[in-house]
Amino acid sequence: MFRLLEIPCTWPFVVKVQIVARQFYKIYTENAAERFSCTLEAITASDNSTALGFSTQAKSFSIVGAKLLHSIRSNLDGMQWERPQTRFCNPHSIDLEEKLQDLDIPIRGMNIALSSCTSFPVSVIDEKLRGILLNCRGKFSQKLDQKARRFAPIDATTTAESKKEIFNRNLTIADKDLPTSFFLYCVQLLLDDLPLAKKTEHLVQRTQKTRMIREFVMSFMPSKHNFVFAFKCSLSLGLAVLFGLIYNKENGYWSGLTIAISFVTGRQPTFSAANARGQGTAMGSIYGVLCCFIFQRLGDLRFLSLLPWVVFSSFLRHSRMYGQAGGISAVIGALLILGRKHYGPPTEFAFARITEATIGLICFILVEILSQPSRAQTLAKSELSKSLRALQDCIGRIPTTIPSQRDMQSSSSQALREGQQRLKAHVCQLEEFTAEAKLEPNFWFLPFHSGCYSKMLESLSRMVDILIFVAYSMEQVTRLSQKDGVCRVDFQERMKENIELFKNRFGITLKCLEEIIRMKSLRKLEYDLRIKNLPCDVESGEYANAEAYITLGGNEEVDGITGSFLKLLEEMANKTHFNKDDEMIKDQQLLLHYSCLGFCINSLMRETLKIESEVKELVIWENGSIEVNFKEIYCKISTLCSQ
Repeated sequence: MFRLLEIPCTWPFVVKVQIVARQFYKIYTENAAERFSCTLEAITASDNSTALGFSTQAKSFSIVGAKLLHSIRSNLDGMQWERPQTRFCNPHSIDLEEKLQDLDIPIRGMNIALSSCTSFPVSVIDEKLRGILLNCRGKFSQKLDQKARRFAPIDATTTAESKKEIFNRNLTIADKDLPTSFFLYCVQLLLDDLPLAKKTEHLVQRTQKTRMIREFVMSFMPSKHNFVFAFKCSLSLGLAVLFGLIYNKENGYWSGLTIAISFVTGRQPTFSAANARGQGTAMGSIYGVLCCFIFQRLGDLRFLSLLPWVVFSSFLRHSRMYGQAGGISAVIGALLILGRKHYGPPTEFAFARITEATIGLICFILVEILSQPSRAQTLAKSELSKSLRALQDCIGRIPTTIPSQRDMQSSSSQALREGQQRLKAHVCQLEEFTAEAKLEPNFWFLPFHSGCYSKMLESLSRMVDILIFVAYSMEQVTRLSQKDGVCRVDFQERMKENIELFKNRFGITLKCLEEIIRMKSLRKLEYDLRIKNLPCDVESGEYANAEAYITLGGNEEVDGITGSFLKLLEEMANKTHFNKDDEMIKDQQLLLHYSCLGFCINSLMRETLKIESEVKELVIWENGSIEVNFKEIYCKISTLCSQ
């Protein structure tokens, strides 16, 4: 996967990267095989309880897999920091994280399809199909094992028979059961080892050289983020030592140690981190004092008491309450007490140490507040609005027409992929702000509605995954439709109508939800309308944009659009059987890609309804209103912005 470099100064480092990457890949593929197996067992279950059990196991493995990906990303970033020029000198190396994403995305798609199944057993899965799916477990595990050992793509003949059987069975249910058809679609993608998240070749070739030169130059220049972090560290340590020395000249330098040992790049829950460090320092110091009292006659043996404390602190480091900062502070707090000799009574030093640590933590909190004045709850709300805007942009970029061969270089599918990457970045940022806001104290502010944000974050994350399949299926539809004998103008026009209806109805709704989320409060909105002498009553008829907000029809409207997709797929399936032999396979592939698109649009609509419901609950929570009328609120916002 990584090619050895012919450069003497860097080849040992590249070998190290290869070994570590191979180990990471092996660990992650074991987790992926378990997830794949549990998901297959769940969808082929004979009753709801069995399916729920295997689905729960699959979710547990997914959580572990996400942590593995995070660990892999952190380690690879650290190795690139150790030798940044290696990436520039080896432009043909394949990104391990991208390779793992290509393995992870279809499995996440299988889980999405599984969650869309309402009851078990699934009616379209008979004993033969069940046997085919369960037989794929061993073949998939064998394939992953071979790839982990060779660290390269293997011959696909080992799964050719299973792929053919799944392909044929999927054709019979593509127009009847969209979730199951999408599930089989994802299984086939895994067996084919297709790179869903990979950029198109023309874009890679066009931007690779420029991107690598820019990254090589920027690796030697401090970024704004790094500069701010260095400034915060310097200012925090400087103030902590200054005030520590003012309080006590003998022990003043200890005030900077508590914050110096646990600096973290990026945002962090300031008060929670300071609390964890303070408690860790106090616990470690008290433990050291007690051990000094117990071993006061055996001073040389008191270091043995550090062994159980180190073990205990390792659990503190991985706990939610204390984390890494609290665990490290606890270890150092005990080590400083137990490691001192001939420096006075341990109790006196422990008290001075805790006092100095408190001074340092106060300086740390003040600098963090000055450098990051916005609360995590405020940033989470702002990032939610940006995520909805990016989601609306992605839905607007879903292609409805087949581009010509000449326009393939700038196809709308590639634009959709770029929009999906922006949406993913916003959702990841929203996840970080949400996690921080959950840990921060409320003080006099309104409590953070963590449950509402968690549900919206789950829907947005699912939509990020779904949009990858939308882009991929549209790329395949474009490729097949441009071949002779495959282009179905009548089907394309009717499919275009369904997609346009979805984009117009749900895209506009997302735009309205974004504007409502950006609103500070209903009271502030009413006040601004009165200041500008604008009407506050929608029923007065003075609003020119009263019809701007589209009220969705709920699940009934979703079922209507989905039913139109299914009817079109049924007609395509019936006509496919009458084609010539050389055209049939292409038409069958086109049918499966359209079936995937139908399921994805159905899922996007249902997730949009969930987000709309959660936004309404959030507005009620923040404004204390019993009833919220989105149409009225949006009309007032639009009228105010137009002035």
